Amino acid sequence: MNILHIYNDLKKLMHEEHVFQNEPLKKYTFTKTGGHADLLVLPTSYSEVEAVYKYAKQNDLPLTILGNGSNLIIRDGGIRGIVMILTKLNQIIVDGNRIIAQSGATIIDVSRTAQAHNLTGLEFACGIPGTAGGALFMNAGAYGGEVKDVLESAIVLDEEGNLRTLSKDEFDFGYRTSAFAKKNYCVLEGTFLCETGDATSIKEKMDELTYLRESKQPLEYPSCGSVFKRPPGHFAGKLIQDSDLQGVQIGGVQVSTKHAGFMVNVDHGTASDYIELIQHVQKTVYEKFGIQLETEVKIIGEN
Repeated sequence: MNILHIYNDLKKLMHEEHVFQNEPLKKYTFTKTGGHADLLVLPTSYSEVEAVYKYAKQNDLPLTILGNGSNLIIRDGGIRGIVMILTKLNQIIVDGNRIIAQSGATIIDVSRTAQAHNLTGLEFACGIPGTAGGALFMNAGAYGGEVKDVLESAIVLDEEGNLRTLSKDEFDFGYRTSAFAKKNYCVLEGTFLCETGDATSIKEKMDELTYLRESKQPLEYPSCGSVFKRPPGHFAGKLIQDSDLQGVQIGGVQVSTKHAGFMVNVDHGTASDYIELIQHVQKTVYEKFGIQLETEVKIIGEN
């Protein structure tokens, strides 16, 4: 793989100031960890996404598509091939009771847009740190609400690089999963169907959820959000707490003393610190309770 040759090709497919070589990915992740990308592109249109996707496919190059890196750990060896980050695709449009959001818009901004237009249904998302695309991909949810409750349609790039519009019966949503994840679709846009609501009630609900989040979650440190999925009949944070793991630290990464379901980067931690701590927590919880914690955070890249 001739990196310089590919770099020059990519600069012809899109704005060259949005193409980078040997770019440190820790600049783009919430954990502030991760190695370098051979090549990084930041597309500003669906046609640029499509062009890069087809270029990678035609030249048999690895392509990794990311949002804002909120629920993600990128290993310290970085990512080979092309990394495409979609955060510049961040337009949000309101059309009656519908909110049309490009995949790079934050789901928090989508929620706030709904509030500004007295639309209800997206209050649950007011504290979820990911993008709209990431929220669709993993059926993000919080405080009793999930993306599946409000998503009406989505525009994706399928594995062949074709633009497709999917409707509700094709989403195949489950707990922290979807057809987008299962079929490896690149989400470009989602349309959320809301209902007209009372402005005061919507604001009160969002203020309440924001307070709960800020009082319970360790937002003062870099983190990857909730590390583990909720095991059936249990709460991951409670199991970790009851295993006396709160405050345990490996390298610069610590099981949060504020919320045991989070791991925070307290002192220049690395992705390897995160992964080692995750494995230690999984092993300890399994030995104590016989429950295997499954990661919600996505771990990718080279060792």
